Amino acid sequence: MLSAIRSVRSLSRTAQLLLLNQFGVNLGFYLLIPYLATHLRETLHLSTAVIGAVIGARTLSQQGLTLFGGSAADRLGCRPVIIAGCALRTVGFAAFAFLDSLPGLFAATLLTGVAGAMFSPAARAYLAHESGDQRLRAFALLNVAGEAGTLLGPLLGGVLLGVAFPVVAITAAAVFALLTMAQLVALPARPPRPAVQSVLMDWRELCVDRRFLLFVCATSGMFVLYNQLYLALPLEASRLSGVASTVALLFVASTLVTLGLQVRVTNWCRRHWEPTTAIGVGLALCGLAFVPLAVTGSVQSTAAGPHDGGMAAALLSLPAIFPVVVATIVLTLGVVVAQPFVLDLVPAFGRSGLTGTYLGGYAMAAGIVATIGNIAVGCVADLGIRLDMPWLPWLLLIGHGLAGTVLIGVARAHATFPARDGS
Repeated sequence: MLSAIRSVRSLSRTAQLLLLNQFGVNLGFYLLIPYLATHLRETLHLSTAVIGAVIGARTLSQQGLTLFGGSAADRLGCRPVIIAGCALRTVGFAAFAFLDSLPGLFAATLLTGVAGAMFSPAARAYLAHESGDQRLRAFALLNVAGEAGTLLGPLLGGVLLGVAFPVVAITAAAVFALLTMAQLVALPARPPRPAVQSVLMDWRELCVDRRFLLFVCATSGMFVLYNQLYLALPLEASRLSGVASTVALLFVASTLVTLGLQVRVTNWCRRHWEPTTAIGVGLALCGLAFVPLAVTGSVQSTAAGPHDGGMAAALLSLPAIFPVVVATIVLTLGVVVAQPFVLDLVPAFGRSGLTGTYLGGYAMAAGIVATIGNIAVGCVADLGIRLDMPWLPWLLLIGHGLAGTVLIGVARAHATFPARDGS
């Protein structure tokens, strides 16, 4: 953490404000979102299908619209898009405190999704412009700032939930309101570069960029694999231990790896490896993370079914879920190695005036691939149960990571990577 603090001080004040913004965004988001499903079920008595639709609407609206948010940042300037996005999320999160009708809940969740689609690519584009030749370091610190918010958000939300869910929602909205005001006061305006063609032509330029599309195909698998921290790994931890609360240990392990190692690992990789090498190694680590689970996949839990035994029971179950914890640590380490270099390279594929468009397009593609990947993993897991081949989904995930590494190698051999321009 000390190395991260020193690295933050080396950036400009504007870049530091953008890192603070990322911390606040994740703090406010994870303060509310982990408890939303429980509120919808226990307080509003909605069915599981409806709850899934409400939560899925946020993911779909955010990931599906990041290209639009990135283009808006290029055309209108990053600052107004970031401010508008945070203001919209303030309204959306506050609405959860007062609305209980289904149309109102869908409106609130769509509003929060659209807000994320606006400020996320705009903030990354602004940071890419602002950090210059320190862009790689800035993106590594962006990951650290986000993880810090991710760690603290659920803890604060859990405390406030003991009062009432509306207090959680209002507090989350207040975080985004503070971010909005801070950016209005302190975030400098950066005028957009003059547009040389229409937005549709910008999108066409992105969609026919074969080098960029190959890069997306190679690296978006990282998001499929990392998403297993929310799908396959929690399910496996619960299955092996019979204790639902063991899932929290996985998130703690992942967060501690990111907070403790991100800056050191990025600095080491920058000194010793080419960016493409770091990305390839990171993808390989993401895939190989699932090897312990493929080896132990035939082990069947003797527990009758997952139950909430509290954190004491979760800690006692650590020996049972040791392979899952190892997988989580190695998976997170792979993301720590690869992600800053991925985000650093994305803007280099496009013209300087399309930084937001390329970052938004990449985020949208990664979200779509992650969604399809989760569905595929679920189907293969069900197939593995029917065929008595519990290692099957883990084999698929291992292959996915290694295939991405091979694609990176192919792209590197054909010199399809752009020169890192530092803009």
